[in-house]
Amino acid sequence: MRENIEQRACELAVYIIETHATVRAAARHFGVSKSTVHKDLSERLPHWNRALYLQVKAVMEQNKAERHIRGGMATRRKYRGD
Repeated sequence: MRENIEQRACELAVYIIETHATVRAAARHFGVSKSTVHKDLSERLPHWNRALYLQVKAVMEQNKAERHIRGGMATRRKYRGD
């Protein structure tokens, strides 16, 4: 996947937009690190596809705003044994 970074960045963006996945989930799905996903989407993608970048940025900001809720739910499951 290293050969075409532009293609990887676009595929990552489309995956996140369609599934509303987190950066961590997208990294797991594509077999790359979350640092790579974040760098591809926040630094590289704006130069290649601005419209796609704006869409994925909105999803990533929504995920960031909701992460405290997901963390609380995970802690609750951990201690409840669900």
